[in-house]
Amino acid sequence: MPNFINILLNHFDYTLIIVAMGAAFLGTVSGALGTYAVLRRQSLMGDAISHASLPGIALAFLLTGTKMHLLLILGAAIAGWIGTVIIMAIVRLTRIKYDSALALILSTFFGFGLVLHTLIQKMGNANQAGLDTFLFGQAATILKRDVITIGILGGIVIIIMLILWKELKILIFDEGFAASMGLPIRTLDVLLTSLLVIAIVIGLQAVGAVLMSAIIVAPAVAARQWTDRFSVMVLLAGLFGAVSGVIGTIISSTAAHIPTGPTIILTATLFVIISITLAPNRGLVWNSSRQRRYNRNLRMASNKLIEQPQQKSE
Repeated sequence: MPNFINILLNHFDYTLIIVAMGAAFLGTVSGALGTYAVLRRQSLMGDAISHASLPGIALAFLLTGTKMHLLLILGAAIAGWIGTVIIMAIVRLTRIKYDSALALILSTFFGFGLVLHTLIQKMGNANQAGLDTFLFGQAATILKRDVITIGILGGIVIIIMLILWKELKILIFDEGFAASMGLPIRTLDVLLTSLLVIAIVIGLQAVGAVLMSAIIVAPAVAARQWTDRFSVMVLLAGLFGAVSGVIGTIISSTAAHIPTGPTIILTATLFVIISITLAPNRGLVWNSSRQRRYNRNLRMASNKLIEQPQQKSE
């Protein structure tokens, strides 16, 4: 992978290629893992994880005093994972509903993270500059080593997903059947959540905690409109995520003061709009055409029924 990056950098603009590759890797992993969240009707889990990871970033900086990307990602992953485990425990052990538990943990962890970030800013540590990028995202700050980190961690996530393809597929479609087969439901659930946590935290620097859930959900929602096959949906979601990342990066580079992260999100949203409108079988245009054709056939059938008694009476 490093050699591939070096070849590209020799032929194209350094910053553009670095950011585009990072966004493409991020979009691929996020889209593929987002498929599981969308099909399990846990789309807001990505929002909770991204917001819950904020105190982990702050604590990692406070403990180490450095802004090493891998350490900050590790802190974010631990905090996000703890937040999701607490959500699942609340739902399982209490009468609090899933959406209420999610909102509670999201706001609590995010508030704690903002407090820690405020304390860091008041410390006067010059090394803290740039931590705010994890809140709102700043893709232009991505370096070559960050892209390599995103690619390696994202690749590990994809490999684990492929190894456990059958088990995770059964889990999201029929949890009861998976339990009857003797599959470790809770272990698979925690593992799938952990993969989603990694997919989210590797993109915090580029997109930010506020918008990260969109890059998880949008490609999967767009892909769902085009197919009913799970494998095809995963591939399409990864493709839509990657293309959104590259196009968003290119658009933001054409004009000054256009943030890359939000532009990537808007591009992914455009894919959703196009898919909802034009996708066969599910698209609004096709549904409208099918409804008009059905109404026309119904009127023709009604007219024939009316004409038949008249012909008999004559």
